[in-house]
Amino acid sequence: MSNSILIVEDEIKLANLLSDYFNLTEYQPHQIHHGDEVIAWVKEHQPKAILLDIMLPGKDGITLCREIRQFSNIPILMVTARVDEIDRLLGLELGADDYICKPFSPREVVARVKAVLRRTPSPEGCETGLVLDEHRFIVSYQGQEASLTSVEFQLLKPLADKPGRIFTRAQLMDNMYSDQRIVNNRTIDSHIKKLRKKLAAISQGIDFIQSVYGAGYRLLLP
Repeated sequence: MSNSILIVEDEIKLANLLSDYFNLTEYQPHQIHHGDEVIAWVKEHQPKAILLDIMLPGKDGITLCREIRQFSNIPILMVTARVDEIDRLLGLELGADDYICKPFSPREVVARVKAVLRRTPSPEGCETGLVLDEHRFIVSYQGQEASLTSVEFQLLKPLADKPGRIFTRAQLMDNMYSDQRIVNNRTIDSHIKKLRKKLAAISQGIDFIQSVYGAGYRLLLP
């Protein structure tokens, strides 16, 4: 994987401004201004992260995010001027790692990209330290074990498999209950609370699970 940051933005002045800021970091920015050119470039160059505008000529950002997730877990930060919650959550449900709303500060964008990269496992396999035993519904951390219910295990598994990735409550519900039953948000929050206590008990108080306001939950690297 290269050390490049792919900026997919059709507003050239804005893309140039972001590039100027990334040029001051250890990352090398690369710009693409048309959605149809993104997939081939990503497959060839494997950037470190992608800043992906939703509104683009050609393929839009939502379509691109969906297609990229079919072959890569490269961190994707959705960029949008459409600030309604549906667009934000749609981007996250497609596998985006974060979202940034226009207008924004270029310094904030650089900081957000660095934050996503810090919590993203490297290709070599940066581990959370959590070990899940799916046959016994047990989670362990540095030799300490905790027994989980079936629902708690199914809740933890996607979070632990992709640390740093935000999962909406709807995604977690679908994973927890195979019968597609209707479960309210309070039920999810209650299970998260119990799961946090069990994880803290075996890890000397580490708070692995972070609530992301208006979006869902993610598991952080300790």
